[in-house]
Amino acid sequence: MNALQELIKSKAAELKEEMIAIRHHLHAHPELSYQEFETSAFIQSQLKAIGIPFEVKATTGVIGIIEGKNPSARCIALRADIDALPIQEENNASYCSTKKGVMHACGHDVHTTCLLGAAKILFSIKDQIEGTIKLIFQPGEEKNPGGASLLIKEGVLENPKPQAIFGLHVHPNLETGLLSFRSGQVMASADEIYITIKSKGGHAAAPHLTADTILIASHLVVSLQQIISRHNNPFSPSVLSITSFQGGFTTNVIPSEVKLMGTFRAMNEEWRYKAHDLIRKQATALVESMGASLDLHIDVGYPSVFNEETLTTKARALAETYMGKDHVQTTEMRMGAEDFGYYTQHIPGCFFRLGTGNLERGISAGVHTPKFDIDENAIEIGMGMMAWLGACS
Repeated sequence: MNALQELIKSKAAELKEEMIAIRHHLHAHPELSYQEFETSAFIQSQLKAIGIPFEVKATTGVIGIIEGKNPSARCIALRADIDALPIQEENNASYCSTKKGVMHACGHDVHTTCLLGAAKILFSIKDQIEGTIKLIFQPGEEKNPGGASLLIKEGVLENPKPQAIFGLHVHPNLETGLLSFRSGQVMASADEIYITIKSKGGHAAAPHLTADTILIASHLVVSLQQIISRHNNPFSPSVLSITSFQGGFTTNVIPSEVKLMGTFRAMNEEWRYKAHDLIRKQATALVESMGASLDLHIDVGYPSVFNEETLTTKARALAETYMGKDHVQTTEMRMGAEDFGYYTQHIPGCFFRLGTGNLERGISAGVHTPKFDIDENAIEIGMGMMAWLGACS
């Protein structure tokens, strides 16, 4: 263990209880996407207390700057998301959400805490690190258009421009004490599909006098699956799921309107937009050929997350040095989405997983569930690892 690594580890251990208390505060006061006013003010107060200069972007985003030796030598960005979800918490902890129907069910309170801890560590050793560290506390990860896209439009990746960006995410299926990394494609893009099929409607006993919107919608749901199975490269993961079918109100009326909703996900950006065209063409042709009309909207969401190979290989090696090789695993590819992908379209990025589960203590509930929680020993690891990556990448 070299001197810098030992110093960062010791500081993370010293800060553990303080940062757990900060996590409790954040968890108890969650705020929905683009409404993170109290959270933003709290982050600003923490940075001010440390002595870190910052600016506010995208209304609630907070961008801090730590300058080490030779500030222009390099710039590394560290990112945490700060928003919560519209979920009613069902845990019994003392730090449960105080806001009805709002919960930090995806661990963004943990991400924010880890970055605040890393900020404290890095500021305290700034004379021992080269270049500049940019701290990105990002709003709105859970909701289109994604806070990352808004921050990028407002220049978060400029003045100074980072050479690389790192982000961590809690992983309840990974035991606390472990980290996981993956090079290349790691998470999918996510687009929302909204379809309305229309006809004049009519009596169910006389289907020949109208277009049967229920039947047409049923054919369309089945037909759309062929876009994946017949057009996509089977070695490139992709998913098209219709998740809502709404139409009709009684037994003897063919409704004039049926609404479908769903999601489309892909790992390949070229295929993603080709599939959009196929969805439009196939849906329009099928519906019109059966005598109805169609309204179709594809709400383009987050791009896929691509971990730049050289950066991620180096980050994994640093993690193995910091944690020990046996404590670093390979992240599985996931069809979930993350707006971290916007950053990786502009600069090299590495999005890695922080183990937060503890099966012996019954801490295993998944993210986006009302029982989600973490083993808080993970916070010491998360802030230490973020600081280590910021100092050494």
